[in-house]
Amino acid sequence: MEPTVTTANTGQKTWGGGNEPLGASYGKLMMWFFIVSDALTFSGFLASYGFSRFKFIETWPSAEEVFTHFPFMHGVPAPMYYVALMTFILIFSSVTMVLAVDAGHKLQQSKVAIYMFLTIIGGLIFVGSQAWEWSNFIKGEYGAIETKGGSILQFVDNTGKRVKMEDFVKQLPEEREQLTRNKGKWFMKEAALPTFSVNEVQTAFKEHPELLVRTEVIYEDSKENKADKTLQPGLNHIKHKEILTRAESERRLASAHLVVEGANLERNEYGSKLFADFFFFITGFHGFHVFSGVIINIIIFFNVILGTYEKRRSYEMVEKVGLYWHFVDLVWVFVFTVFYLV
Repeated sequence: MEPTVTTANTGQKTWGGGNEPLGASYGKLMMWFFIVSDALTFSGFLASYGFSRFKFIETWPSAEEVFTHFPFMHGVPAPMYYVALMTFILIFSSVTMVLAVDAGHKLQQSKVAIYMFLTIIGGLIFVGSQAWEWSNFIKGEYGAIETKGGSILQFVDNTGKRVKMEDFVKQLPEEREQLTRNKGKWFMKEAALPTFSVNEVQTAFKEHPELLVRTEVIYEDSKENKADKTLQPGLNHIKHKEILTRAESERRLASAHLVVEGANLERNEYGSKLFADFFFFITGFHGFHVFSGVIINIIIFFNVILGTYEKRRSYEMVEKVGLYWHFVDLVWVFVFTVFYLV
C-alpha cells in the first residue's frame, strides 16, 4: 500500500511518496544534486578570485588591456569584443538546447536532432575560442621586464599608452644559449629564450628618449610619507601603478633580470602573477565543463539520430543534459562578469 501523510486537522494528503518524489525522476534529482555541488565549487573559486583582486586591486591587470585580440584582425585593438562574441555564442547555444528539449516533449525527432546539432556547434566554437584566447594570453602582446626584486616594468609612451618591445628593440649580434639539463646539473633548466635579451632592451630604451616605464610603486599608508616615498617599519605598504620619470625609468631598468613575454603560472607581463593563475584555473575548469558537455551532447545526438529515445517515447535524457548545459552557460555569465567586466 502507498504511504500517505495527512495533517491532524483536515486529513489532507500532502505527499504520496512513490518512486518519484517531487515529481522528478531519479536521474533528474541526481543531476540537480550535481549542479548544486558544482555551483558551490565555482562559488568558492570566484570568491577566492574576488578576495585576491581586492587585496591587490591597485596592481591588478585591466581586462581591456589584456584581452584585445580578434581573429583575423591582427594589430587592430578590439578590447573585449571577442570575449563578448564568445559569450553570445554560448548563450545562444542554451537557446537551441531549450528548443531541443521542447521538441523532445512533442516527440519531434528531426527537430531535436537539428537543435542538438546547433548546440554542439556553439559549444565547439566556444571551446575553440577559449583555446585561442589562452594561446594569445600565453604568447603575450607587449612584453615586459622583471627586475631582480620581482617587479614588472612595462613600457609606455608620453601619453601613457603601452608600447610593444618589438616596436623599439632590435636584436644585437650576441649569442644566447638556453640552459637545459644536458648542459648543466640534472636539476637545472631554463625556459625557452625570449625574443630579446635584457641587454638588447636596455640598449634600445636608451635610444628612445620618448619612452617611459610603468611599474608598481610602494607607498606608505600615510599622507605624511607619500611625499618622500620612504618606508618605515610598522606602517602599511600600498602598491600603485605609476609611470616613472625618464631618469627613474632608466634607474629601474638597470636592475632588469628577465624579459617576460606573455603569461604563465610563474610570470605575467600584464601585472600580478595571481591574475594569470586564476585565469588559467577558473577559465580552464569552466572550459573542461563545456568540453565535457559537448561530448555528452554528441552522444545524445547520435542516440536521437538512431531513434533510441523515439522507441522509448521519452526524451528525458535530452532534458537532463539540457539542465547541465544551462548550468554551464549560467556559470560563464558569472565568470564573464567577475573576470572581464568588474
